[in-house]
Amino acid sequence: MSYGHIAGRASAWLSLAAAPAFAILALLTAVPVGGPADILCSAAHDASPLSGMVPMYLLMSVFHSAPWLKLIASRRSETQRLVRLSKNA
Repeated sequence: MSYGHIAGRASAWLSLAAAPAFAILALLTAVPVGGPADILCSAAHDASPLSGMVPMYLLMSVFHSAPWLKLIASRRSETQRLVRLSKNA
């Protein structure tokens, strides 16, 4: 196995890690813990609902979901190909 092949596989796995990581960050950021940061951020009640860290992490999760969609599509097409082959056999 060449270094380029290993790097390509590692890159593919890392790209799959981005969307769930951002989704987890959004969940962790949305849960109030009552620390000093919550006191500072509570002054911005009239701010836009699209401002803040939670929407940013959710958008980042959506923007990084392409590798997951490609993986799901490839698995689906492979399954459909196997079903067609089994019907022809």
